[in-house]
Amino acid sequence: EVQLVESGGGLVQTAGSLRLSCAASGFTFSSYWMYWVRQAPGKGLEWVSAIDNRGRSTYYADSVKGRFTISRDNAKNTLYLQMNSLKPEDTAMYYCTSGATRPIWTIMVATTQKADFDYWGQGTQVTVSS
Repeated sequence: EVQLVESGGGLVQTAGSLRLSCAASGFTFSSYWMYWVRQAPGKGLEWVSAIDNRGRSTYYADSVKGRFTISRDNAKNTLYLQMNSLKPEDTAMYYCTSGATRPIWTIMVATTQKADFDYWGQGTQVTVSS
């Protein structure tokens, strides 16, 4: 019943920008923290960013801090990730997730696994050319 649908990915040059969106349905969106996770080619899952249910607190991986901005519009049941100053190493499949199975402080420091989140979108591909 829970559905997360990402959009907004594409091909962009180094230093360019993209805004990803995630349309949520099937649950009370405004009651849940939301997250972005990515997987680069040949690499494991990497937690990127988190936002609390009200959109008042945000968290970022060191690799994207200062370049990416997570936000949400609870009236539209939509999560966003604004990505600026993109680098080739940002090339990855980006997933919208929710239903974290462990606290934020462990998500931030530990290796990310699919089991860390109960709900996943299908992903949207971001490719940054050099």
